[in-house]
Amino acid sequence: MNVLYLQCAMGASGDMLTAALASLLPDPAGFARDINSLGIPRVCASLERGSSRGMAGWRARIEIDDREEDAHPRSHGTVHGHSHARLDEILGFIRSLPVSGKVRANACSIYSRIAEAEAQAHGCTPGEVHFHEVGTADAVCDVVSVCLLMERLNPGRVVCSPVCVGSGLTYTAHGFLPVPAPATARLLHGVPSYGSDFPGELCTPTGAALISHFSNAFGPMPEMTLLKEGCGLGSREFSQPNCLRALWGTAPDGDSEAGPCDSVCELSANIDDMTAEDIALARELLIDDGALDAWVIPLAMKKGRPGSMLCALCAPPEAARIRQAFFKHTSTLGVRSRILRRAVLDRSIETVDTALGPVRVKTARGWGTEKSKPEFDDIERLVRESGLSAAEVRALVSRERKG
Repeated sequence: MNVLYLQCAMGASGDMLTAALASLLPDPAGFARDINSLGIPRVCASLERGSSRGMAGWRARIEIDDREEDAHPRSHGTVHGHSHARLDEILGFIRSLPVSGKVRANACSIYSRIAEAEAQAHGCTPGEVHFHEVGTADAVCDVVSVCLLMERLNPGRVVCSPVCVGSGLTYTAHGFLPVPAPATARLLHGVPSYGSDFPGELCTPTGAALISHFSNAFGPMPEMTLLKEGCGLGSREFSQPNCLRALWGTAPDGDSEAGPCDSVCELSANIDDMTAEDIALARELLIDDGALDAWVIPLAMKKGRPGSMLCALCAPPEAARIRQAFFKHTSTLGVRSRILRRAVLDRSIETVDTALGPVRVKTARGWGTEKSKPEFDDIERLVRESGLSAAEVRALVSRERKG
């Protein structure tokens, strides 16, 4: 299995991640040309060789209207003013880019999380968050660049070190804010992080969102056979190298058949004083809050009382939010959690055009197997529209796929 280890001893930002990952490619400078060909308005990206305190690496530069990115103050979301872009406008633009559906989905998910964090930090809804136009231009470029690089590198597992956030104050569109800024802190929920003696913001909201989105696990460098090393340089100088390192290697899969694995957090709580309807609602709300799955197990509690165990799976960075949802939507006084290693199949969705209409088919591959299944929502819709049975609709889909 290919493993990517991100070493964030000097924080994380979109440009440092871009440079570190691009330097793992045969032609890092050529990747910048690929980014410029996407047609992101006002943006011109470049990747250049450089060094920081004796550490050689690559530095990503983004010019906006012929001015370098760092010439502008650090821009965070705001809820008023002019020359700003709304979240729906940014998502619409990302969906229009000539990139794969996987890159679009990742980029939109990351930007939506940034907007949610900004909204919580400033007491509004994600739809009310307006991003400064300059901050939007460079952040969209950073987010899309990292999503493209992750698609090209296609690591089987991404492990990230604890993230250094810096210290003191950082200047934003709202004035000076403590480090980590409120939105950054929210995006780092579930991510090990720490402060430092170096002043200023070392981990940006974009960097925090990218790290938490793509990382499967956090901690020290795992056992791996190193094959490549990438180094992304920051724009500021400190008493030690200001860089983010990307270490690429291979590690045993842990099973006889090859296939990807990741880490998930399982949370659970025993409940004996809620109605069945309320527990069912809580399960649905956990899914709405971002749980990968949620389920209820019947229990025999103390003194013979019937009860239920409510369980949920989530990505480790989402554990704090899901735990909060447990306390909010149930009567429990405690929530257990543990990190599990999960073997997964690679999944893709294709749309099959049938005589009755389009049907989405999910295909899963890996670990020596492949399986496909039509999405039930589409099967149900065609059953209701056509009067055929579910078995007849599935048979039609199967014939159309083979034909």
